[in-house]
Amino acid sequence: HGVTACTVHQELRAVRVTLPAPRRPDRTLPAVEITALLASEPAPPTGEAPVEWLLLTNLPVDTPAQALEKIQWYLCRWQIEVYFRILKSGCRIEQLQLEKRERLEPALACYLIVAWRVLFLTMLGRACPEMPCDVVFDTAEWHAVYIVTERQPPPDTPPTLDQMVRMVAGLGGFQGRKSDGFPGPQTLWIGLQRAADFVLAMAAQRGVGEGRYG
Repeated sequence: HGVTACTVHQELRAVRVTLPAPRRPDRTLPAVEITALLASEPAPPTGEAPVEWLLLTNLPVDTPAQALEKIQWYLCRWQIEVYFRILKSGCRIEQLQLEKRERLEPALACYLIVAWRVLFLTMLGRACPEMPCDVVFDTAEWHAVYIVTERQPPPDTPPTLDQMVRMVAGLGGFQGRKSDGFPGPQTLWIGLQRAADFVLAMAAQRGVGEGRYG
């Protein structure tokens, strides 16, 4: 937070290292061979600490392409952590009171999809803000969110993905101040829950208007 995004140029060094096993009085453990991969920033901006990562892997790194591949894997770490935070805090899977495996597995599968969608919207909204929102929101969803947040009928042309993500996040507490940046996953998952309720409410209202419940 408060740090301007910038491009970092790093140098990569890799070496294969053999780590001796700890001594055990009851048995002899084999040594472990690993690759130590150091990504360092040789010329950081003035006054800034260099960005350095020391990665340890059991995979060999014999070429620059293999070194870059391992760095790309590491760069996915934060997204993986955010994904599981959505599962735990947003979907609250640890609070599921399901005792049988045949019930737990379908619930987990459903929540995995929900968490994926929240993370996908966060990433896609940042990468493709001008994309029309109906690429990832169905008509009932964006219509309901637009009516509730804008207090007017939805337009014929769907809003951009950036606009719709901000509307949904606004339902989850995102204030949209200049310093707030792009909505995060937490306001999105709360907003999506509320959006689903609005879709159901509007469908019920249409049913009443058409006399389907009379």
